[in-house]
Formats: sequence, C-alpha cells, structure tokens
Amino acid sequence: MDDDGVARFEALYRETYDQIAAYAARRCDSPQDAADVVAETFTIAWRRVDELPPGQEARLWLYGVARKVLADHRRSAVRQRLRSVELDAEMADLYGASPDSGIELSMISTVFRSLPDDDRELLSLVAWEGLGREEIAGMLGLSRNAVRIRLYRARKRFSRALDEAGVCFPAKSRTIAAGRSL
Repeated sequence: MDDDGVARFEALYRETYDQIAAYAARRCDSPQDAADVVAETFTIAWRRVDELPPGQEARLWLYGVARKVLADHRRSAVRQRLRSVELDAEMADLYGASPDSGIELSMISTVFRSLPDDDRELLSLVAWEGLGREEIAGMLGLSRNAVRIRLYRARKRFSRALDEAGVCFPAKSRTIAAGRSL
C-alpha cells in the first residue's frame, strides 16, 4: 500500500471512529460485541482502502460496511446460540432429567469441570466436536495410539469421578453413552 492509501485510511479513521463506534454500540448487546464490529469494519476499510470513495462518501461507505459486519455478527451469534441449544437438548436427552433417571445434570457438569484440562479437551473433542482419533491426533500432534490411550484414561477418570460423586446412569443411558463414544 502506498503512502497516499495509508494517509487516506488514517484520516478516515480519525474522522469516523467515534461515529462508527457509537453506531455499533447502539446496535450491539455488549461493549465487547461493539468493539468487535468496529475492529472488523476498520479492518475491511484497511484492506479495501483503494476502493474508498472520495470525501464524505467514504463515511457513508464505512457505515455500509459496519451495517454488513453487524449483520454477520448477529447471524454468527444466532448460529452459536442454536448450537448451544442443540447441545443442551442432546445432553438432556442423553442424561435425561426424567424423574426415574436419578441423574443430576449440574453434578455431571461439576464433575466434568473438575477433570484435568487435557481430559476435558479430549472428551470434548470427541463428544462435542465429533472428531475421531485420527483427526485429534493430527490436531494435537500426537500418534493415533497416544490419543487412543489418553482417551481411554480420560474416560476412566471421568467415569470414576462420576461414581465418586454418586452419579448413577440407568442401563439405557450407559448404552447410549457407549454408542456415542464419549
């Protein structure tokens, strides 16, 4: 990028930052979300500085960019909430809070959080991300066999911790859990 492009961006940034930040703050649920929208808006402006219209049109162009970034941000938040709802529903189905199940979801969550970080990560990669041993091995830079052994040990520790906490699974839930390969 040439010096003229840098100067145009810097001038646009100085002139419009407060306006774009206020625009985002009025439309976002949190200051962090607004900061993300502003950062992404100016990142796009930096990348496309050669396409900036002249004069005051640049400010309007930037508002248009912020509007699109905000829309993307909202869609992303909706997708994330939907995934969370799906996971909550899946966990409720799997460990159902039915009167006869005797399973306390908060206790399972507490026990899971008490596991070592490496165990939680392995179990999460399998159960929530749906990754196989080969994929986990590549991701973590381990052999497939090392992943198999670590996953076996993590499952054992989780099972033992659940037993120690008094969490009992009906036979049906154990079958489902085993089929999902936690």
